[in-house]
Amino acid sequence: MSAQDQIKDTVEKNDVVLFMKGTKMMPQCGFSSRVAGVLNYMGVEFADVNVLADAEIRQGIKDFSDWPTIPQLYVKGEFVGGCDIVTEMTLSGELDALFEAKGVTYDKDAAEKIRQANAS
Repeated sequence: MSAQDQIKDTVEKNDVVLFMKGTKMMPQCGFSSRVAGVLNYMGVEFADVNVLADAEIRQGIKDFSDWPTIPQLYVKGEFVGGCDIVTEMTLSGELDALFEAKGVTYDKDAAEKIRQANAS
């Protein structure tokens, strides 16, 4: 199975997927840590793919999404974005709306606490 096929399979079989450096329990870069932290705090069930473990996947995900950086978040097969986009969407409430529209379970109170903590 090619890297592109593996990526497509992973994105299609999981409601939420984060292609990241490291794992959700042990992120290996600050950007990956931030996105995984948001998802973990909001109680979102997600598959994590450590791009550092496979060079073909690491390059393949960039080609797959036509997006040059990692982490990359997918929700129900749709590419959402990287760290900056996910951060903005979290703070604006757009991520909540996306999760609701796609039927992804998350903790609304936790999402609100993130916004309150960053409102200053």
